[in-house]
Amino acid sequence: MSKILITGVAGLLGSRLADWIINNTPHKVIGIDDLSGGYIDNVPKDVLFFKENLINLDSINNIFKEQKPDIVYHMAAYAAEGLSPFIRSYNYNNNLIASANLITCSIKYNIKRFVFTSSMSVYGDKYKPPFHEDLQQCPIDPYGVAKFSVEQDLKIAYTQHKLPYTIIRPHNFYGIHQNIWDKYRNVLGIWMYQILNGQQPTIFGDGEQVRAFSYVDDSIIPLWNASQKDECIDQIINLGGIKEYTINEAMETLIKVTGTKLKPKYMEARHEAKHAWATWDKSVELLDFEHKIGLEKGLTRMWKWAQSQPNRNRFVWPSYELDKGIYEYWKH
Repeated sequence: MSKILITGVAGLLGSRLADWIINNTPHKVIGIDDLSGGYIDNVPKDVLFFKENLINLDSINNIFKEQKPDIVYHMAAYAAEGLSPFIRSYNYNNNLIASANLITCSIKYNIKRFVFTSSMSVYGDKYKPPFHEDLQQCPIDPYGVAKFSVEQDLKIAYTQHKLPYTIIRPHNFYGIHQNIWDKYRNVLGIWMYQILNGQQPTIFGDGEQVRAFSYVDDSIIPLWNASQKDECIDQIINLGGIKEYTINEAMETLIKVTGTKLKPKYMEARHEAKHAWATWDKSVELLDFEHKIGLEKGLTRMWKWAQSQPNRNRFVWPSYELDKGIYEYWKH
């Protein structure tokens, strides 16, 4: 029996992976989350849970020292890509410094495998999609820079300290346990919150941005395989859906699923890649990925769940580190 440490265990990916491991393997799950973006209700009851921020190196070191994990899944992040230019310090502390602390402890305590969920944001807008793993990273925002930096640090940790790692680049995951109460991230969740509260769902720009959406359950077994297969060591692997949609098409699908009469409201365009989706053949080869749940079916499942959730307060930043250039829809 191994001990599996999952950061971000109260979030979408972390909670779903923890639940699968508990129900399908003999292994023990240790979970870390500061509950800034996830909810304790999402954490399976058999997880040994620590409410902690990864920025606190001494506290994280103590968890490693006492619990002696074998495998680390690093899924904790504040993934507000569009907001990251206006919260640079927060972004780098929570997405880069926190990750460096986890890597330090993983080297120190001889972790057998470190699986990092990076982001498709590292590709930026330089290339014509679909993006494949061999492309040079070229992020266009601080969130992507942080993810790119962690990828590079893991390569150094492997070369210098023999820390075996696997980098997963998920793209546009959604599903049960996603945070739908954050104003700045998870577009499908934002729309569901708006529809539940009688608000027009918002689209930035003309809605012709193209993305591939991925229902979380399709990627749980591939995520598990990332830590179990030796051929995944020192590899970067895209993970996610195989069909791309415009944002307008995704909106139309959600309107059909929810039956809402609300019409989308078009807002100021923001700084982002216009067309962004990735290849998936490597995930099939190395992780046994199968795309089973299409967008309409996945949204139907998520909508049913969303309707059963408590009416939580929506998270809104009280102030930003930088107001210059902030978009009208985020101004206070």
